[in-house]
Amino acid sequence: MTAIFAHRGASATKRENTVEAFVEARRLGADGVELDVRRTQDGALVVHHDADLPGVGPIARLAVAELPPEVPLLEAALNACGPLTVNIEVKNLPNEADFDRDETLAAAVAALVAELQLGPRVIISSFNLAAIDAVRRAEPDLATGWLTASGYDQRRALVTAAERGHGALHPHHTAVTAELIDEAHGLGLAINTWTVDEPHRMRELAGWGVDSIITNVVDVALRALRSP
Repeated sequence: MTAIFAHRGASATKRENTVEAFVEARRLGADGVELDVRRTQDGALVVHHDADLPGVGPIARLAVAELPPEVPLLEAALNACGPLTVNIEVKNLPNEADFDRDETLAAAVAALVAELQLGPRVIISSFNLAAIDAVRRAEPDLATGWLTASGYDQRRALVTAAERGHGALHPHHTAVTAELIDEAHGLGLAINTWTVDEPHRMRELAGWGVDSIITNVVDVALRALRSP
């Protein structure tokens, strides 16, 4: 059965990447939550999509005490998700101000997940292949997935992910085909796709055997995929 992940929590009705959005995803009946993590100047792991906080500044230049109250620490976000599976996206790209070549953020996320003993219900993903490579070096037992944009060569990405020991590819849904899913499963990889909000596309992907969809509209996905 295709799993349903709430994109940045229940972001259609609650402020994205907040404790309230994660709690609402649980209430709605999502199987999992997708969220984003960055690192403050003093090393705190915080949940936020963009590198900058509007009206405040770059997260990488702020101390944790300077963050607005609605921006949660990663540990608080994980607690809010309760028993749900959590897809933690490590944000570390060369074109952003907080880019870290040493992959300190990825290693810190892996260490926290291991410390909290949450490995069985966490997937760590990133568009930056080096970030998830760093996770595997730090904690080889953690599940990892490589995020890819629609224009990328997905079959090449599958082979690369498999060679590096990652368990999943996370392509944009417009790049997903039945053949890609079959090839991934043949290599022992899952396909977790984003961001799918149209019921017809949800049903099509599920019919092909996609492992999970990430969606802004959990209620729509539940009706499309779980209703009799």
